Amino acid sequence: MQVREILRVKGGTLYTVTPQQSLAFAIDSMADLDVGSLVVMDGGRMVGMLTFREVLSALRKNGSAPGGLTVGDVMVKDPVTAYPAMEVNELRGLMIEKRSRYLPVVDGGTLMGVISFLDVAKAVLEEQSLENKMLKSYIKNWPGETPAA
Repeated sequence: MQVREILRVKGGTLYTVTPQQSLAFAIDSMADLDVGSLVVMDGGRMVGMLTFREVLSALRKNGSAPGGLTVGDVMVKDPVTAYPAMEVNELRGLMIEKRSRYLPVVDGGTLMGVISFLDVAKAVLEEQSLENKMLKSYIKNWPGETPAA
């Protein structure tokens, strides 16, 4: 299974903020949209990612209040990215190695979407369930000897 298949099922909806927007606005947006990450865009291109990890770290350092912080102050600049033809096992390894729960998917400089670790887990589970059903059907219909009457 490839990343493009996960994106096809999930959809390519992107939630974005700019580096100049306040961290408080980004927190509200993440809560309202029920998402764990926002893509940071500037001038039509991705310049970073903001996830709940960066938000929590910033709040801890800033006395539990976003204060005058902006998205640009706390975002991950130049985040690790995936590409559509990447195999899901390679994607999982990359996410684990880089400790990234969210990876933007980029194809030739074009942002295609964001894949979360949950998206990967769901896709793998669905693929395994389908394979399991097919194997059970194959075994059930195995051409064997017919029982004696």
